[in-house]
Amino acid sequence: MTQQQEQRRTFLKRTAGAAAATGLLGICSRAFAQGPGDGTGKAMGQLSMAEMARRLAAGTLTSSQLVQEALAAIQNPAGEGARSFIRVHADTARSTAARLDAERKAGRPAASPIAGIPISLKDLFDEAGITTLGGSVVLAGQPPAARDAIVVERLRRAGAIVIGRTNTVEFAYTGLGVNPHYGTPKNVFDRATGRIPGGSTSGGAISVADGMAAGAIGTDTGGSLRIPAALNGLVGFKPTQRRVPLDGVMPLSTSFDSAGPMAWTVEDCALLDAVMAAELYRPLRVLPLRGLRFAVPRTFFQDDLSPAVAAAFSSALSKLSAAGATVTDLPMTEFAKAPTINPRGMITAAEAFTWHREFIKTGAARYDPRVLARIKTGETITAPDYLQLQALRRQFIRAINAAAGSYDAMLMPTTPDIAPPIAEVLKDDETYYRINARMLRNPSVVNLFDGCALSVPCHDAGTAPVGLMVAGIGNTDHRLLAVGAAVEAVVTPRRAISS
Repeated sequence: MTQQQEQRRTFLKRTAGAAAATGLLGICSRAFAQGPGDGTGKAMGQLSMAEMARRLAAGTLTSSQLVQEALAAIQNPAGEGARSFIRVHADTARSTAARLDAERKAGRPAASPIAGIPISLKDLFDEAGITTLGGSVVLAGQPPAARDAIVVERLRRAGAIVIGRTNTVEFAYTGLGVNPHYGTPKNVFDRATGRIPGGSTSGGAISVADGMAAGAIGTDTGGSLRIPAALNGLVGFKPTQRRVPLDGVMPLSTSFDSAGPMAWTVEDCALLDAVMAAELYRPLRVLPLRGLRFAVPRTFFQDDLSPAVAAAFSSALSKLSAAGATVTDLPMTEFAKAPTINPRGMITAAEAFTWHREFIKTGAARYDPRVLARIKTGETITAPDYLQLQALRRQFIRAINAAAGSYDAMLMPTTPDIAPPIAEVLKDDETYYRINARMLRNPSVVNLFDGCALSVPCHDAGTAPVGLMVAGIGNTDHRLLAVGAAVEAVVTPRRAISS
């Protein structure tokens, strides 16, 4: 363990120490938590945010209890807190929870359904007085943010309690979740082996899966919310890009970046999305499956699936058909052009290099070498090439909108593989880049056509998590969430998460 990692672990122990003193045990690291009736009396990791909101309103649960449980789980030395969080806001979380509890007791109405519920924040979002590091050491010593990101402002106004800042792939630039600076949190499945969490919102996924937060706020440039959600049995939502403002969010690619939530259920993601988009929350309407029309593209998305993913995907489609949905297998050859729209990530790299070039001049040695190599590919991309790719993208968006517009959603596997072992990914550069490309392959296409998408779990309980991607064209977010909730009810393995 490096001196920096030891110092950070000591910091986490110190800030969460009071939670341990209460006698609360950390949430057990399991793929699917036990139910509220198991006698433990815990809420974090066992109740949905929607159920937490109901119990808070009824007075049978307090915000202070939720915060203490979250901090205890972060501090648990047997857990992944030290690798999932870069910074923990223990004191402010406790004081905010106490204030909100007192206001509820006095009869003051809650600001929103998520008021008093602990959430985690990816280390790309500005918080006033804190330097946004982007999961890197390159920016250490840079001035702190002068104000909260707009998304953070909205969350605070809604009463959400930011429990801390979560680890991410350095500058959010891969889909694996590996970070050499702050450690790599282990996937919730098969902890003994130690599998990748998925990225880039790696710490956010594990914060929810391990009961360290009830929901996570992250970004998605090519799957950075949906990949870790899929690999850890969670729900991840990538909204249409312009739905949520990115002011105060560290950019990777201005063409593709989106900000969205990750949680246990589609309903919870809808709760967080409404706050992030500054909309009045309306109860999520779960549509009847009978009569819904789903397109299943044969082109591109189903190429070379691993046996576990292929089986889970096929089973999910069968379940939806049996429930009355119309599931149509279609060529949708428009998707064959996807690899030519952003070849080798050229648009992403050009935009990333523009932001990083001054930092690279003085601090290249402090970057993760694999991340740096991807950023530097943008150095050689010419303006004509960049503009031509953007024109091709606009044509691609029009083509996909026309092909998919008459369907309620498209269905495809979120990733072609289950989570591989961390040791395998780090074996050599060729393996690292090959697996990263496979993880990003399917979800990144949604960013290309500027759509919105959910990843919902579709595997059998107790097996390696697999995600089913439910995707729609741009600006169909409300409809997609309603459709996604209907899909979730049929394909997601039973978890004792009350909702």
